[in-house]
Amino acid sequence: MKNSKIRIKLQAYDHVVLDKSAAEIVKTLKKAKAVVRGPIPLPTKIRRYTVLRSPFVHVESREQFEIRTHKRMIDIIDPSEEAKAALMGLELPQGVYAEVKQL
Repeated sequence: MKNSKIRIKLQAYDHVVLDKSAAEIVKTLKKAKAVVRGPIPLPTKIRRYTVLRSPFVHVESREQFEIRTHKRMIDIIDPSEEAKAALMGLELPQGVYAEVKQL
């Protein structure tokens, strides 16, 4: 029988909220007696933007902004029905995007 696995990828702009969400997911899955690997930190994606402060006179004056997208990954090995039900009942905070895949 092939081992099944569920992979959860979490993304957020705020790393504190992301870490709390990942810890809550792991805690819930451990209560459901599931084998959990993670949370594994993935590389942070940084997008930088440069904007002119004044379009007419002060063209050389610019502002720079950046958006950081933090990511974490959690693997669940051989999930039981109880673990799947616990996972479906979770409420994630606003600003945390979760992608769930069955491998």
